[in-house]
Amino acid sequence: MITTPALDSPASWVRLAACMALSTLGGVGLWSVVVVLPAVQAEFGADRGSASLAYTATMIGFAAGGVLMGRLSDRRGVLWPVVVGTVMLAAGYALAGLSGSLWQFVLAQAVLIGGVGSAATFAPLVADTSLWFRRYRGIAVALCASGNYIAGTIWPPVIQHFVVSAGWRATYIGAGLFCLAAMLPLAAFLRRRPPVQAMEARTVERSPASMGVSPGALQALLCLAGIACCAAMATPQVHIVAYCGDLGYGAARGAEMLSLMLGFGVVSRIGSGFLADRFGGLPTLLLGSVLQALALLLYVEFNSLMSLYIISALFGLVQGGIVPSYAVVVRESFPASEAGARIGTVLMATILGMAFGGWLSGAVNDLTGSYRAAFAVGVVWNALNVAIALALLLRRRWGSREGLQPVPASR
Repeated sequence: MITTPALDSPASWVRLAACMALSTLGGVGLWSVVVVLPAVQAEFGADRGSASLAYTATMIGFAAGGVLMGRLSDRRGVLWPVVVGTVMLAAGYALAGLSGSLWQFVLAQAVLIGGVGSAATFAPLVADTSLWFRRYRGIAVALCASGNYIAGTIWPPVIQHFVVSAGWRATYIGAGLFCLAAMLPLAAFLRRRPPVQAMEARTVERSPASMGVSPGALQALLCLAGIACCAAMATPQVHIVAYCGDLGYGAARGAEMLSLMLGFGVVSRIGSGFLADRFGGLPTLLLGSVLQALALLLYVEFNSLMSLYIISALFGLVQGGIVPSYAVVVRESFPASEAGARIGTVLMATILGMAFGGWLSGAVNDLTGSYRAAFAVGVVWNALNVAIALALLLRRRWGSREGLQPVPASR
């Protein structure tokens, strides 16, 4: 018989380590497509726009898959989504590596690699981690969410090395086999069900009613905030390489800034976890959003090479903790039994915000001939996110002063 340990126990930390490893391994699906894009374009004789559909389709699949795999996690436990996702990830890489046309490659990327494989190793794992911690929930969620950024640091050079030495097809098939061999044993650490107490299953720590909004309205507001903050976040993350090229600094400089941004983003996620444990999810979300807006304003005002390096580091340092803060807010506001679907839905909104913001920034640049205008538009989107976070925080504090008691979030 498998026993269930307590919250914040040593077993919780071991499980967190396994979740971080799984998130880092499964995150390959989001980065490999970027690396092999030129090779795939050349082999299938496609233009850059058509070949780029593989990345867009992967991100859309990843966003939608997070919700579906989150629901499966709520019903069956996180082990099922991870095992199914691992098998489908390997199958997707095999089919993509054997694809005979671009549309077959795109389909394998969107449905199997992004929509099932990588999706199963992000939102469901973040939600599951939140169920194993109470005192250290913020830092635990932030560490789990960091796996996605760590994947972006580790996987691209590895994939590029094997693309050069063995070709993209062999690299894809090899990546699938490696993930299958490495991830299934790690999934064994997820067999235990979370130690959710009966009272926590019936009530929540801070009810949406205490913020003067219904559960459905709160979910919608968090999704809108996620779209807004990530639409702003996308401008430097998606376009910093192109921006440096336009300024005459070269794409290599932009790639260095992106790496710097992601590296400090990991630091930001860990730091935001400590803040969330001390002050709560909403204050941490609001702080990160305000600081992100200030960093975007620096991009508007300064564009020298050294200043862009510094601003990119600062941007990574302030924005990385925003997305994990949403997961903490959800766990503070909804029952544990709904964590997978609720967190998956909000994280889906953040991913869609990134996709939308990446396109919008390019469109604004095309229209105005300036990335400064694109950064300014990002500040406007960021302001919407700040307004929502501030309004929810004020409503929560007003509800606490009025003495409203938590009620079941299913009402």
